[in-house]
Amino acid sequence: MFQEKYDVIVVGAGHAGSEAAAAAANMGSKTLLVTMNLQTIAQMSCNPAMGGIAKGQIVREIDAMGGYSGIVSDKTAIQFKMLNKSKGPAMWSPRVQSDRMRFAETWRLMLESTPNLDFYQEMISGIIVEDGIIKGVRTSLGLTIEGKSVVLTNGTFLNGLIHIGEKQFGGGRAGEKASTGITKDLIDLGFEAGRMKTGTPPRVDGRSLDFSKMIEQPGDEIPEKFSYSDKTTTLKNQRSCHMSYTSLDVHDILREGFNRSPMFNGSIQSLGPRYCPSIEDKINRFADKDRHQLFVEPEGWDTVEYYINGFSTSLPEDIQFKALRKVAGFENVKFFRPGYAIEYDYFPPTQLKHTLETKLVSGLYFAGQINGTTGYEEAASQGLMAGINAHLKVREMEPFILQRNEAYIGVLIDDLITKGTEEPYRMFTSRAEYRTLLRQDNADFRLTPKSFEIGLAGEERMRKMEEKKRKSSAFVQFFKDTSVAPEEMNPIFQARESALVQQSDKMFKFFSRPEITMEDMRGIGSVAKYISENDLDDEMIQQTEIQVKYSGYIAKERNNADKLNRLEGLKIPASFDYSKLKSLSYEAREKLSKIKPATVSQASRISGVSPNDVSVLLVYMGR
Repeated sequence: MFQEKYDVIVVGAGHAGSEAAAAAANMGSKTLLVTMNLQTIAQMSCNPAMGGIAKGQIVREIDAMGGYSGIVSDKTAIQFKMLNKSKGPAMWSPRVQSDRMRFAETWRLMLESTPNLDFYQEMISGIIVEDGIIKGVRTSLGLTIEGKSVVLTNGTFLNGLIHIGEKQFGGGRAGEKASTGITKDLIDLGFEAGRMKTGTPPRVDGRSLDFSKMIEQPGDEIPEKFSYSDKTTTLKNQRSCHMSYTSLDVHDILREGFNRSPMFNGSIQSLGPRYCPSIEDKINRFADKDRHQLFVEPEGWDTVEYYINGFSTSLPEDIQFKALRKVAGFENVKFFRPGYAIEYDYFPPTQLKHTLETKLVSGLYFAGQINGTTGYEEAASQGLMAGINAHLKVREMEPFILQRNEAYIGVLIDDLITKGTEEPYRMFTSRAEYRTLLRQDNADFRLTPKSFEIGLAGEERMRKMEEKKRKSSAFVQFFKDTSVAPEEMNPIFQARESALVQQSDKMFKFFSRPEITMEDMRGIGSVAKYISENDLDDEMIQQTEIQVKYSGYIAKERNNADKLNRLEGLKIPASFDYSKLKSLSYEAREKLSKIKPATVSQASRISGVSPNDVSVLLVYMGR
């Protein structure tokens, strides 16, 4: 049935699997995407949204490298918001509400139009490994599919177990069966496995809600978009979300179900996401809070189905229903389906290299929730990197690795493989020590050239990035070179309650004042003329403003990043024997031997490795 041997076999077609398959195929590998249900490719299993704090930066990075998530998000968005706009640009994070059904459909159609990509619907029940090298996969019907590399992106399906109150049943998602067999094969090969938990809220009928009792949450007045490409446009119309609150009455009803809750009766042993707790966990942990926010999010342009963000729960369905009816606007609510929790297998990511290839099996890659992460964006970025590296491995080319100062994706992967995780990992801006460099506005500057070099990002992307960089740099230089008279600047300063000036000076100096905006500067004739004559678009203008106003911070952080890179350049051989370094602490020897860091810099980030241990390594390596 399968005559050929595939270069890359991707198991699972969620966000990680879809990006992995697209990347490998677009780079020229003969790729097979295998999933249990071809009708649920890139399904939004939880909230109908992409992006958010730090996650939006990841989507822009995926797009800058030629991945599909940004384009799909733009094409199927129903609302756009730039979060944290009141803070500095390092904190700005784009987010869209998505049309759930159109999102999955658009992903499937884009994958079907991707050259070199085949599809097959069946459950993969095992992997084939010979002498520590991946050889292919085995299906539940007993078919063997040969592959030079395999990317596992199983999401919540590996031995998935769904909980609703005291009821339990196998499943990887509501209405879909769990996947079995792969975990056993991996454990037999020597992999360490664990269990994690996530959850989802009820979906309700919008026709039964009273939105007049809620607070409207509209999108941005002037919406932007995710993709740097010209394949998408900004939204012309948007759908509003709404916000309501729980109350002490709601909390009292929820507590009635605690004795039947799998969270509290011992049915669920594994850890759930710390920053996205269930409603019962919130009222238990934060008993002093009188209320919690609920975001009422439409599932699409035309559907009446709504997602109740903030009400994730595994309580019995009668308790869910009774409690939600006490929320303002939900007095007559009708359920489409109740919320539930799901437990699934994962594999601690310290068993991986920076490429996401496993240390135990050559050619085998893990991406997404199998690595202990949570979130579509985190999964998609891992899938992209695993797909790229699987292709490069098959071609016997150098691996593609992003450093912590180059991308949020680099921070994510380095955190996972260096520190591991015992609870679902979620990205935050605070995890990135160089977030001033890793802004959402410059992901194309940072990553498109790297992706173009390995053959993923196309020439059109590269040309567009170069034009934006050239024009914004020239505009910055214009501000540095051009003087402006007091009579032009002082009216602006007066309006902004800023100190007036007595003599002319360079625009760059005046524009650098925190209270002065690009809108202010565009009121100056020479600036308006420059923008018009040089055909500058909004992205170029925004990039210029950031480069002018934050130049000092950016330079300082780049200097710090350069110091880090010097340690990144100090490679440690994979076969290095730490037991012979008696000057290392016992914990450091144990951790270093287990994780086998690739560089001294990575070694320094391992929990339990002290600065003194790093000094010992540097001395031994003659540095």
